Amino acid sequence: MSTFSRRDFLKTASGATLGALAAGYPHRLLAEGIHAPAASADTLIVLWMGGGMAHTETFDPKRYTPFEKGLESKAVLSTFPAIDTAVDGIRFSEGLERLAKVMDRGTLIRSYRAGDLGFILHSRHQYQWHTGYAPPQTVAAPHLGSVIARTLGPRDPAVPAFIDIGQRFDIGEGEELKAFHTAGFLGSEHGPFLIPYPDQAANAVRPPRGMSPGRFQDRNQLFKRLLAESPIGEHGSEYQRESLLRSMDNAHRLLSSPAAKAFDLSLEPRESLARYLPDGVDPDKSFDARQSRDGSYERETMGRFGLGCLLARRLTEVGARFIEVTTEYIPFLNWDTHENGHTRAADMKRQIDKPIAQLVLDLEERGLLDRTLIVVASEFSRDMITEGKPDNTVKNQVEVPDVIEDLKHYGMHRHFTDAGCVLLFGGGIKRGQLYGRTADERPVKLIEKPVTIEDLHATLYTAMGISPQLAYEIERRPFYVTSDGEGRAIPELFA
Repeated sequence: MSTFSRRDFLKTASGATLGALAAGYPHRLLAEGIHAPAASADTLIVLWMGGGMAHTETFDPKRYTPFEKGLESKAVLSTFPAIDTAVDGIRFSEGLERLAKVMDRGTLIRSYRAGDLGFILHSRHQYQWHTGYAPPQTVAAPHLGSVIARTLGPRDPAVPAFIDIGQRFDIGEGEELKAFHTAGFLGSEHGPFLIPYPDQAANAVRPPRGMSPGRFQDRNQLFKRLLAESPIGEHGSEYQRESLLRSMDNAHRLLSSPAAKAFDLSLEPRESLARYLPDGVDPDKSFDARQSRDGSYERETMGRFGLGCLLARRLTEVGARFIEVTTEYIPFLNWDTHENGHTRAADMKRQIDKPIAQLVLDLEERGLLDRTLIVVASEFSRDMITEGKPDNTVKNQVEVPDVIEDLKHYGMHRHFTDAGCVLLFGGGIKRGQLYGRTADERPVKLIEKPVTIEDLHATLYTAMGISPQLAYEIERRPFYVTSDGEGRAIPELFA
């Protein structure tokens, strides 16, 4: 069993990033003999359930066992009853009623299998999900969104091709998350436009408070001149410096573009705003957690992810190419349900159910769903008993009593990598389809049609018109957009 630690991961991932910046070999697209598939989508939206969303508590419910003191842990498969969806034969977990009503617009994968990465760390599995590669790598692997941004370019020159909404890097495992929220060797211009607070997105496309546009322009030009005149190596390689200059030009172009209005949620009608917020959340209030005086952070409030989904809709309308909206990964919060698994899962489902369903409906109403691919995913699943996989268990990170006497032990607490769900809408994906199957009894592992990260990425790239065998040259060798070019799109997922 691997003993690769979080510190080891951070050290190697950061080293790869710095190494790419220092070496700075110009990359080039290796497209000879590679035929791009016909695209079924122009925009990709990833709705990221960071922390490990339990499949048996969401989109793959099993036998329901209500809480009572004295329950045997091994007897609990699902802590919510199942509900019907708009598709016969597909049931969801209670708390996802609105998503259940739009299931006829999408495909549900129940057989996603996370990678075997040894001792389970969220940051390592999230790195693999977002880059397609298991860490550590000898070069800085680019994020899925950066590959799409570099390969396809922006849909609108004024709109960032890759926008990331909802993740902060100044709390929790921020440094580990930074390791894959990057364009890596592809260059700064293809990296994410970061919006940690969706209700403050408009501030990201305006000059700093109190600074006139003219003064902001002067400072921008001064910084560009200093950067251009600095010695090679001070800001990375010549290629990386040029990429940074282009990224600054792109940012400045956005400031003066009419598309900047899409970032301003205050322009959205109140009734529209309310449709993206959980029931009972007041649309007239701010919904973001703020740092308190003692430096700690208050518990996340219920509306932040919904505002991110609304922002994603607005950005899709003005031509964004790749958007990720996250419930945010913070250790031991949100989907990272090491205790109080049942109550926390109920809270998380309340956060995501209404806004995801509304995003699907709004894009459909605007005629955009057919060319927009929405992906709902998480790094792995959870189980009450098994850590890892039934045939490849790893060290338990949570103590679960054999007999449950307290509600905090009722729910899915351990990391489970042998099955998970991915929900797909729009973008040429088949409607009302179920793909893959898991066992009805513990261990609730996949038993039909396994889907790896390589094949999932190949499917997403194919939908966007990018060959899974496409490669970029870095350090005089090919770096494929799917691991070693081995990803294969799943044809049954397409309409």
